[in-house]
Amino acid sequence: MARKPALIAGIDKTRLKAVAKREAEAFSAARPKTKAALDTGAGSYLDQVPMHWMKDWPMPFPMLVAKAEGARLTDIDGHEVDDFCLGDTGSMFGHSPAPVAKAIRKQARNGLTYMLPTEAALEAGRLLTKRFGDFKWQIATTATDANRFAIRVARAVTGKPKVLVFNGCYHGTVDDAMVELANGQTITRPGLTGQVTDLTTLAACAEFNDLASVEAALKTGEIAAILTEPVMTNSCMVLPEPGFHDGLRKLATTYGALLIIDETHTISSGLGGYTGVHGLNPDIFVVGKCVAGGMPTAVWGLRPKVARDYIHYNAGRAPGHSGMGTTLSANPMQFACLTATLSHVMTAKAYARMETGAERLCSGLKRVIEAHGAPWHVVRVGARVEFICAPGPLRNGTEAGLAHMPEVEATLHTSLLNRGCLIAPFHNMMLVSPATKNRQIDRLIAAFDDILTELFA
Repeated sequence: MARKPALIAGIDKTRLKAVAKREAEAFSAARPKTKAALDTGAGSYLDQVPMHWMKDWPMPFPMLVAKAEGARLTDIDGHEVDDFCLGDTGSMFGHSPAPVAKAIRKQARNGLTYMLPTEAALEAGRLLTKRFGDFKWQIATTATDANRFAIRVARAVTGKPKVLVFNGCYHGTVDDAMVELANGQTITRPGLTGQVTDLTTLAACAEFNDLASVEAALKTGEIAAILTEPVMTNSCMVLPEPGFHDGLRKLATTYGALLIIDETHTISSGLGGYTGVHGLNPDIFVVGKCVAGGMPTAVWGLRPKVARDYIHYNAGRAPGHSGMGTTLSANPMQFACLTATLSHVMTAKAYARMETGAERLCSGLKRVIEAHGAPWHVVRVGARVEFICAPGPLRNGTEAGLAHMPEVEATLHTSLLNRGCLIAPFHNMMLVSPATKNRQIDRLIAAFDDILTELFA
């Protein structure tokens, strides 16, 4: 009797390795200029790249981008690529939207930073409230910074020490969120560089969609804030179950904790983010990445009562550095880009186009998966789509972690890129921008079908 082949995500491991090897070789052979440039010009950087995660792409070496426009990238070897990564949300509305590019040119003539507000700053505040609701706003450079500052405020106004996050969460590089569950207990995530603090003194961890575990943490009386994405997006997307967000709101209120909603990825949900589309009611609202059209910018807002409580706290605290704020945050270039994006780019019309394209992509990927009998599924959150190389739906971070198939995903990423389609490197997420054409979406679906035809032969 013949031995059954070893399978991973339904794919023969031997076939997967052969395809991975061939696609990696094809990528390298097609980019001699990129390889030569990296070999001769990257020595000044630590591990050859200006940011370490640039080597986390699954290709043999990173692309060197020459140009980006709309939903297309061109590398220095002249390959044009349909971009569904879009800077992992930073360019969700397309690369260099015309109103943002115009605002940058205009502001560049009037100075880049001077630690003082502008009239555009006042307009940006008005537009933020119009778009996202009644909050008192502050500006940061990254969503990591915004989350960090929001957590400080929560601790200040509640007098409690810990933040509650969800297993497998994503909130940038905030130390307080770098915990996970092991055998039901909160532990510091393994692998953190230079970590010396026991993060369980700062944070507790619960499972997404598990209100009982949330309440158990809140009952300790130690939780200053619940920090959550509306949808888990870091490792195989997990949708909230009906009633979960209402439950979080009620539990936070009951136990005197603040609810922080981080929309840095779920801004893809529609106008006003997931919070606006689904009527969530956070105490603190955070969003970054695409909010200023790709200019490094994040915003965080406090509900009026929280803002009053914080101002009262701030008036009575000891003099000295607050531990909040960075010198280049809230610079005039950010406000120029914020006002341009909120006024002319982040519009209902843009989201409608993105939703239509994302549904086209989602439906096409589902058809391919079903046609090949793959034990996979597809999730969509507005303009964001992800194929997951495991059955679904997924309920929490533990299930999402087990559904992550690095070998399969790496092969798919490189294979898609060799066929002219770029998706996000750390998972299988794709974004549809207002600039994305139907033919680009169809090309991605066809490339996906081509690869699965071979992998599931």
